[in-house]
Amino acid sequence: MSALIRIEDVTVAYGRHVALQEVSGTFQAGSLTAIAGPNGAGKSTLLKAVIGIVKPRKGRVVFDGVTRQQIAYLPQTASLQRDFPLSVMQAVCTGFWREVGNGAAIDAGRRQRAAAALAEVGLEGLEDRLIAELSGGQFQRLLFARVIVQNAPVILLDEPFTAVDAATTARLIQIMLEWHRQGRTIICVLHDLLLIQKYFPDSFVLAGKCLGHGHTHKMLEQKLLSFDLDMAELCPGTETPAHARHERQQATQGHDHACGHDHDAH
Repeated sequence: MSALIRIEDVTVAYGRHVALQEVSGTFQAGSLTAIAGPNGAGKSTLLKAVIGIVKPRKGRVVFDGVTRQQIAYLPQTASLQRDFPLSVMQAVCTGFWREVGNGAAIDAGRRQRAAAALAEVGLEGLEDRLIAELSGGQFQRLLFARVIVQNAPVILLDEPFTAVDAATTARLIQIMLEWHRQGRTIICVLHDLLLIQKYFPDSFVLAGKCLGHGHTHKMLEQKLLSFDLDMAELCPGTETPAHARHERQQATQGHDHACGHDHDAH
């Protein structure tokens, strides 16, 4: 397999706060990779650097055989504003903007694709509901449906199973595995070690820097992946850097906000 995406000595900072420091690694075409590490490790920042939302202070992201315009991105729900008066159908159809451009009407064929995507994630019958009325789990499924209609060869998922129950998680994982069977490249930020062990052949372990990347079982053997993904376990004998503590606190607050009262509804 070829290296579809190469991360070359990437450093990303938000003002004086350094989120990633000289991170390097590769993502192979057709791979299924979990981005793991403690809160504040820079996992979401790495995805944002790949998609182009943030610009590295140093280093670069190199693509071979794919462009950023061919990447579908599912962000954390806590970072999204949900009070905009969009229906579920309208929100899914925003996934077509690269095909049709801004302001263009969505034709019947694309509306059928959107309806099929909603049915695939279990949201059939909710096409006219406002997105503000959805539970956290329903909104997460809506984001998956939006990725489905983009039909992209590369998919970035940031905490995609937040606020969903076990049955919905299983359903979304099957969609993800089908993408993998189709040969798409999937990069997924994830905290659940059991899911990483079971479904992700490759792992990329971060703690501000890249601690290791490669086959998941090797990361486990080297104890870079553990059931307690905290800084002490990942970096024995070291203290948590101030920038990582800061990002960890922000990530934890965002996670609490997303999960506090947004359990999946049926």
